[in-house]
Amino acid sequence: MLEPSLQEKYSPNNACWGCGPANLDGLRIRSFPKNGEVVAEWKPEKKYEAFPGVLNGGVIGTLLDCHCNWTAAYHLMKRAKTDRPPCTVTAEYSIKLLRPAPTSDFVFLSAKVADLTDDRATIEGTLSAGGKVCATCRGIFVAVKEGHPAYHRW
Repeated sequence: MLEPSLQEKYSPNNACWGCGPANLDGLRIRSFPKNGEVVAEWKPEKKYEAFPGVLNGGVIGTLLDCHCNWTAAYHLMKRAKTDRPPCTVTAEYSIKLLRPAPTSDFVFLSAKVADLTDDRATIEGTLSAGGKVCATCRGIFVAVKEGHPAYHRW
């Protein structure tokens, strides 16, 4: 059996289009802690192309947003020494599209903490394909409290 991803382990009923295991029509990325970073690989389908052979920039943004959000949740959980990650949401993020990301093979996501406090994390991420970085991301992700609409989604 495959090792469960962060999403599958901590939020199996999440219906997020980017990272929700319960969304059969979504991207369903699977993020894994590895050597201080969080990594994922994802295989594009033709339906996610902006033009032939090239991944849509909005899909790239979603992949990086969701992956970096889970990186934040994981590291906030570790900082708090708890056994469940807090529910985190994106406060802001920016994407730099550096080169076309091909859809012919897997793309690889990697993210790491740039800054961490008790309730927020600044995360830097990359999307690579064919051994080249195609896009980068920097975002701030915040742990939400009871009363926030996203609080119970995990």
